[in-house]
Amino acid sequence: MTKPPALRPEDTRMFQEAAEAPQIVARLLAANRQAAHALGAELRAAPPRAVVTCARGSSDHAATYAKYLIETATGVVTSSAALSVSSVYAAEPKLEGMLYLAVSQSGKSPDLLAAVEAARQGGALTLALVNDETSPLADLADKVLPLHAGPEVSVAATKSYIAALAAIAQLVAAWTQDEALEAALDALPDTLAQAWTLDWSAAALRLKAARNLYVLGRGVGFGVAQEAALKFKETCGLHAEAFSAAEVLHGPMALVQKDFPVLVFAQDDQSEEGVAALARDLAARGADVMMAGAGGGLPTLPAHPALEPIVRIQGFYRMANALSILRGHDPDRPPHLNKVTETV
Repeated sequence: MTKPPALRPEDTRMFQEAAEAPQIVARLLAANRQAAHALGAELRAAPPRAVVTCARGSSDHAATYAKYLIETATGVVTSSAALSVSSVYAAEPKLEGMLYLAVSQSGKSPDLLAAVEAARQGGALTLALVNDETSPLADLADKVLPLHAGPEVSVAATKSYIAALAAIAQLVAAWTQDEALEAALDALPDTLAQAWTLDWSAAALRLKAARNLYVLGRGVGFGVAQEAALKFKETCGLHAEAFSAAEVLHGPMALVQKDFPVLVFAQDDQSEEGVAALARDLAARGADVMMAGAGGGLPTLPAHPALEPIVRIQGFYRMANALSILRGHDPDRPPHLNKVTETV
């Protein structure tokens, strides 16, 4: 009996969709520029008392990025909504004067829709960052910034996640009138294209036989650490936990022994020195440290500090796709998972 041909990394939908990210980001930035500037002016004229994010899965990791970027750029407190408060417990949140930011690829999950409806009823301005412009979420929200990522078939979200990060950065740049960030966004598609060519294969080889690992980031980089940990689990069958580079010191460090793998994301901002020092400490304890940024061994590219996490995750996606196949998995078809997960 003839064996089926071996799956090659470049044959997967995950590979092909992640490779589209530069074109998608360019399209998103151009298509949403006017709407982002109008919304930014609206937020300056009537600053929200707080921002509440609403998301699941990879979209929730984009919301983590939004929290850090919004709080550091505007000073507006940003917090994540617990969707079951509305969808299961039928509570009525009091959100007058707040911005309610929903992030979703499909825009169909019942608990997310219930939370957005409750937020509208509670007085919030609701904004959807959603890939499917015909979705119930797009119809429900007061404002919509489409992700323009096109159909995403692989269960593992890649291009829609990067699009969500870019949309968040574009909104914050418009809101704060940050010309440096806006200029850096214009250069982001080219940087992402270069990042896709970077060779992280050394990390894949070191993780081929791993059973557990930590993924660390801090500040605007923490959301991509969460995203990477999820991708290890769903595409590689590899248990991974994401921690803030500060939080890992409060207990989880006890598990770090000789050869324990740790992937570290760093960006060139105020957090870099502390993250690099932690990486050195982990290595001194015997951990197998792989670091992107801050002079680490994984190749990466410089960008605006707020955008470096987006560049880092693009390089990571190519490695994770290859690692999945090395470990005998199909990254497009993780067990027990569906592309659209509808929770209540």
